[in-house]
Amino acid sequence: MAALFGSRVRRLRTAAGLTQAELGAKTHVVSTRITQIERSSGAKPTLELARALDAALGADNLLVDLWPYVYREAFPDWSRAFMAHSARAVSIGQYAAHVVPGLLQTEAYARALLSVGRSLTGEEQLEERVTARLARQKRLHAPDRPELWVVLDESVIHRPVGGTGVMRRQLVRLLEAAEERHITVQVLPFDQGAHDALGGSLTVLSLPDGTRVAYTEGAHYGQLVEDPPEVNDLTLTYDRLRAAALPPLMSLDMIRSVMEGNYRAATVPSRSERRRVAQQQLQQSGGGRLRRGGGRIPRRRARP
Repeated sequence: MAALFGSRVRRLRTAAGLTQAELGAKTHVVSTRITQIERSSGAKPTLELARALDAALGADNLLVDLWPYVYREAFPDWSRAFMAHSARAVSIGQYAAHVVPGLLQTEAYARALLSVGRSLTGEEQLEERVTARLARQKRLHAPDRPELWVVLDESVIHRPVGGTGVMRRQLVRLLEAAEERHITVQVLPFDQGAHDALGGSLTVLSLPDGTRVAYTEGAHYGQLVEDPPEVNDLTLTYDRLRAAALPPLMSLDMIRSVMEGNYRAATVPSRSERRRVAQQQLQQSGGGRLRRGGGRIPRRRARP
C-alpha cells in the first residue's frame, strides 16, 4: 500500500507539472521526503502530510482515503492479517468484554479510548489512530457489508468512557446501529456470572470460502487463531455467550434504560426529580401528595 500511495503521488505530481522540490515547498517538507514517499522508502507518510499532499495536488481526498491502508502496514504481521480477514469477512461475531467494538464506536468515544495509553506520543498520532479506526467502519456500509453480531458485556454500557455526554451519544449509536438489518446487538448481563471468555474479548470471522478465523484480545495483547480445532472451540465459546445474553429487544431496552438513568442529557431531569417538582407544585396549589403510581392522595379534612 505504501508503494501504491507513492505511485499515486508521483502520477499526480507529474500531471500537475511540479518537481519534487516544488511539491515539498507546497507541503512544507524537504524534497527528499517526497522522494521517499514516491519510492515507498523511509518513514511512512503521516495523516497530516497525506492531507497536505491531497490539497496541493487537488487529489479530491484520494490520498487521504488511501492513508489508513498505508498506516496499517506499521502493525505486526498477525494484526495486519486479522484486519485483512476482517475486510473480506461475510460475517463478524464479536464479544466485547470491556469497551464498545471499534466498528460501532463514535468518533468521540474512539478518541477518548485512544487518548489513554503510554504509547501515545502526541495529538498527531492520536488523530491518525482515530482516522484509521473510523475508516474501518466504512465496511459496514459497503455493498459487500458483513453481517455483524455483537455481544456486549454489561460493564461496557456502564463504563463512562469520555464522560456523560460522550457515553450517551455512544449508547444512542448502539441503538441506531441495531435498527439496521445486518447488525444485531445483545447484552450479556452481570447475573450470568463467570464464562469462558471472561478474561478478554473474542471475535470470530466467517470468510467467503467458508473457513473461519478467530481473534482474542486483552488489554495489552492480541492473538490471531487460524488452527481449525482451536477456531471451532472459540466459535463454540462465542455461541454460548450469545445464547446466555439477553435477547436483542431486551438488550436494547437495557441499553436505553442505562442511557436514560446514567447518561441522561443535562436538560432532562430524572424521574425522581420530576416527581419532586410535581410534588412541590401540588403542595403550593393546595393539592394532595402523589401516590406511588402517579395519582393524587387527597388531603384529609380536619374533624369538626
